[in-house]
Amino acid sequence: MSAQTTDDGVNKITPLLWKKYPRPIDLAQANPRDVENIIKPVGYYRAKTKYIIKTAQMIVNNFNGVVPDDAKSLQTLSGVGRKTAVAVLSNAFNKNIGIPVDTHVIRFVKRFHLSRQTNPDRIEQELLEIIPKKDWRRAGYAIKEYGRKEGKARGWKPELDPVWQTYQKSK
Repeated sequence: MSAQTTDDGVNKITPLLWKKYPRPIDLAQANPRDVENIIKPVGYYRAKTKYIIKTAQMIVNNFNGVVPDDAKSLQTLSGVGRKTAVAVLSNAFNKNIGIPVDTHVIRFVKRFHLSRQTNPDRIEQELLEIIPKKDWRRAGYAIKEYGRKEGKARGWKPELDPVWQTYQKSK
């Protein structure tokens, strides 16, 4: 549900969705119109509804109604890629397997010259080499938070960015 949507938007919608559909089987059998009505505020709600219901069906049919707790299995689900798998494992299962690379992370690594890669999986691999494993989860959150608060794509002014200023002084 997070594609092209802020975390705040998703966080407002998910409690309503989970209240109405507390188990994967409930969501797998949901009327698409009912799901659309709940998630409409996050945008692209028709496509997202299809993914959500299909994913719930896959969890029911392929994993006995239990969300898998490994990246390989998660990535077999509809609409789930590496970024989502890493985020789910980190947040739902407290597993530290990587750093979810989204647009904020990509912008950060480019701005601070941490990677020349353009592929999110390769960017993640380079970050995992330079950030100690114990800090992967925290680093992912910190970079995302930086992207939201200081390192915006539009209107970014390096002279007003305290992180950028600290970085420049350290060079």
